[in-house]
Amino acid sequence: MRVTKAIKAEQLRILRETYPNAQPALHFATPFELLVAVILSAQCTDARVNIVTSRLFPRANTPEAIAGLGQSQLEEAIHDCGFFRMKAKHIIETCDILLREYGGEVPADFEALQRLPGVGRKTANVVMSVAFHIPAIAVDTHVFRVSNRLHLAVGKTPLEVEKGLQKAIPRADWSDAHHWLILHGRRLCKARKPLCGQCPIAPVCPSAA
Repeated sequence: MRVTKAIKAEQLRILRETYPNAQPALHFATPFELLVAVILSAQCTDARVNIVTSRLFPRANTPEAIAGLGQSQLEEAIHDCGFFRMKAKHIIETCDILLREYGGEVPADFEALQRLPGVGRKTANVVMSVAFHIPAIAVDTHVFRVSNRLHLAVGKTPLEVEKGLQKAIPRADWSDAHHWLILHGRRLCKARKPLCGQCPIAPVCPSAA
């Protein structure tokens, strides 16, 4: 199947109708809480992160408070989240930078976000999109897999897929499409056994079984 612009538009239409109320799975109340939650989410499920932050945030949910905990206490608070020592180190360092350079606020600037320890392109895109409502597409494992299978955006790296999605999707839909693709990957287009027989996009998917 040759995936034309018309087919890509149909794929997006189906995703929009299938997941009309798609929302972030992480629990947060402020841009800083979201930033911490996304840093914690690396190699960890959102469900586990929400358990960890439900303990951490009532105790410390600002750069000042988390910096005040120190490395060892933060490690203890997030110990059941994978790579907790490295994540604690990055979060403490990020808090120090936010306090020193940004008055304790999370900057609404993509390049500034990427300079924070533990913050890569995906995390910066999530924060820009979800916290500050600036159109962005974060490419996680689900977005990467689904985009390649649909040929909505084909690439060997997350950056290649991100650029392809930016071309294929109207800018106003970037943030919503990020959530559509994640939900589709979690519910139907699974990594090992995609549920093609239940998938509403199958008629316009070149990878459908």
